[in-house]
Amino acid sequence: MEEKAIVNDVLSSTKACLKDYEGAIIETANMELRQTFQNLRNSSESFQYELFKLAESKGYYTPAQNAKQDEISTIKNQVTNS
Repeated sequence: MEEKAIVNDVLSSTKACLKDYEGAIIETANMELRQTFQNLRNSSESFQYELFKLAESKGYYTPAQNAKQDEISTIKNQVTNS
């Protein structure tokens, strides 16, 4: 398997795990278990970001263009006025 495919696969898997951790966190009443899930989520987020930076540096991933300021303002106003 090619390095690019492996990196993209791990990124996708990590994103899925992050969603699962978030679901577990909001459903867990036991504070010790909740903290464990939060720690796992935080570690996974850090890992995902480092892997993203690697993928971007090697040209495996090209992020979307930055939004224009007027687009940001429009969305911010929509969210704030909801």
